[in-house]
Amino acid sequence: MLVDRSRLHIALQRSGRLSDLSRDLLRESGLRIEAGKNSLSARAANFPADLMFVRDDDIPTFVSDGACELGIVGQNVLEEFALGSNERGFDVLAELGFGQCSLRIAAPERLPYEGVQSLSGQRIATSYPRLLRRFLDERKVDAEVVQMKGAVELAPRLEIAPYICDLVSTGATLEANGLRPVETVLNSQAVLIRTRKPLDEEREAIAGQLLSRIDGVLATKESKYIMLNASEEALERITSLLPGAEAPTILPLHGRPGHFAVHAVCQESVFWETLQKLKGAGASAILVVPIEKMML
Repeated sequence: MLVDRSRLHIALQRSGRLSDLSRDLLRESGLRIEAGKNSLSARAANFPADLMFVRDDDIPTFVSDGACELGIVGQNVLEEFALGSNERGFDVLAELGFGQCSLRIAAPERLPYEGVQSLSGQRIATSYPRLLRRFLDERKVDAEVVQMKGAVELAPRLEIAPYICDLVSTGATLEANGLRPVETVLNSQAVLIRTRKPLDEEREAIAGQLLSRIDGVLATKESKYIMLNASEEALERITSLLPGAEAPTILPLHGRPGHFAVHAVCQESVFWETLQKLKGAGASAILVVPIEKMML
């Protein structure tokens, strides 16, 4: 299949939760994704972009080599790749706020652990040998790293290694295998990356449009639009309580001299406690609504 270089190419994880959330982000950015004839690619019907579904550890390579202009990948995969590469061929554009997990060292429940020096002289099984080695070297711990491609949590039971270093989301898998986390190597989430290879003018414009949309989606995740009424003497107190709001819009209320409508985009979560404080400061008719789209 010939690659259409008039279109943008985005590398995504082939399957799993991160894949689903990445597609959701692109749909929220306005892309209508059509399934392709195979499971390796899909096309946006209303935007000049194609999605490429690959192994997560291949995404940094695709983007670095310029085969795909953009990619969405976990920081854990990206950092492991970067530690084994002489030159970074990508830039991280944004943290996406989903796919959170931690790369953690875990020990069997029965094994005593008294800090990182307990790892000295031990074997640690992992699918992330470079990240683990960096962690150990920074702490001057001499331990043997045993590389495994999968089922790392079975290593202690099979007597391959007493410790493991693996991704942890809820901790349920560790618990089910009689393991407990003892050290955090890396906190990770999904990130958007872009190739450093130069793009032609047409694809540069396409990338700019998509990135602007993604920025807008990310800006709305926690943002809320808040509207309320207030007297003139209460304005200063009320505007100081609006979470993460910059330069709220203040409009005089028709037929009510000395009273104003306050509209603001709050960049932080608006909790009930915040509303109670606003009411206590003199606000009335408080309305908080989600923001569906925002162009920054």
